[in-house]
Amino acid sequence: MDRSMSLSSSPPSPSSALSRAERFVWLTARVLEQRRFAYHFLDGGAEAVETALTAYLAPDGGYGHGLEPDLRGPVSQPLHAVHALRVLDGIGRCGGQRIERLCRYLTAVSTPDGALPVSHPSLRGYPAAPWIPLADDPPSGLLTTGPVVGLLHRNEVWHAWLFRATDFCWAAVTALAEGASAHPYEITAAVAFLDGVPDRGRAQEAADRLGRRVRERGLVALDPGRAEDAAVPGQGGTGTPALVRDIAPEPGSLARRWFTDAEVERSLDALAEAQREDGGWPARRRAWAPGAALETRAVATLEALLTLRAYGRAV
Repeated sequence: MDRSMSLSSSPPSPSSALSRAERFVWLTARVLEQRRFAYHFLDGGAEAVETALTAYLAPDGGYGHGLEPDLRGPVSQPLHAVHALRVLDGIGRCGGQRIERLCRYLTAVSTPDGALPVSHPSLRGYPAAPWIPLADDPPSGLLTTGPVVGLLHRNEVWHAWLFRATDFCWAAVTALAEGASAHPYEITAAVAFLDGVPDRGRAQEAADRLGRRVRERGLVALDPGRAEDAAVPGQGGTGTPALVRDIAPEPGSLARRWFTDAEVERSLDALAEAQREDGGWPARRRAWAPGAALETRAVATLEALLTLRAYGRAV
């Protein structure tokens, strides 16, 4: 029997963080997060993850149906595309006709400067978290464009849409490094772009400049126990600023160099200790709907485990 469908083959210790998280996932998570958990921790297959992700695919090549839990309804949205690409990147399936169709969708919903808005007006009329912006003529956003461009480049996807979108990201990252007002989510989006863009020398230089700015302005809470001291208030309904592990979720990120070993270890310690009695990790966002809150916790649990493992922490 496939290990992804059975707990009987050499299960982890019942008291381990992974075992408790596994129970939480089977009890509460969507099929997609269950399949992702099985792939990353139980030797499950990538095909099963792709099959689960296909349920969120829309006719226009984008993704909808609540893939990103803070957006409900069937319509495709750029934030759903970010979520889908992270899933596909994690299983090594970020290519082929699925990505070609997605790039056509990205082209269709782009702003006049060739980038992506945070939300598309088609969302109007469907439930969404109260902090999601909605406008008839939305501006370009690094929040969505940065991760999408970075992940496509990281997987060596080439499409005409990437040319102008990449230029937008370079300009937006430069503006952040030079002192433009920055939201914590924008910093994480900038890092996602810099970690994937092909010009590694330019990316390193931009990351160094941005990192200095982030530290000068106190945009990241270096001590999880004193997060309220960070200069920027909560990110997107979270009520708390970005933490070190949010900005550099894996040691290979360019942002890892922004922080000392002690700062990284302190953030990882706090992450490990944040696992709750039920085995899941809390969602660092304000709860706005019961279903979305539960789905977000499952995603947060998977991301916490992947971050801890990436840094060599036993789970």
